[in-house]
Amino acid sequence: MNFFRHRPAGLAVLALLITAVGCSSADDTVSAAVPSPGAKVSKLCKDLDKALPSRIDGQDRRDPTPASALTAGWGNPAIILRCGVERPARMSDPEADGVEVDGVGWLLEKQGDGSFRFTTTLRKAYVEVTIPKSRTGDGTAPLVDLAKPVGKAIPAGIAD
Repeated sequence: MNFFRHRPAGLAVLALLITAVGCSSADDTVSAAVPSPGAKVSKLCKDLDKALPSRIDGQDRRDPTPASALTAGWGNPAIILRCGVERPARMSDPEADGVEVDGVGWLLEKQGDGSFRFTTTLRKAYVEVTIPKSRTGDGTAPLVDLAKPVGKAIPAGIAD
């Protein structure tokens, strides 16, 4: 995994996706698909939920709908955490980008809409964090706030 390489997205695709996701509902509620891991991973994710901070990158916690111990959110536009996600296919790519933040490794995937998706590596459960395009200027700052609770609640190892 290359920790320093970045690939730019095509401008046409980026403009189309920004247009498609730029609209929000009047009540500003955010939804997130709830993962459906097995019992062992679910327990780890519930432990993580209890350890998560009330603020990330200066933003208050605002969990997405439907409510679940497997998802969390902060701010508006929301930084979204989902615990117990499937292993990303990109994780098998030796050319994939990654970062390490305070002892927690993350696969880095820039999305077509300019947002970033980070997924933990070498942990007993996969934890995914999506940072919206408008919040990417702070780089990996949200991951700094998440590294300690992830490192504490999700043991190092290989997810089943």
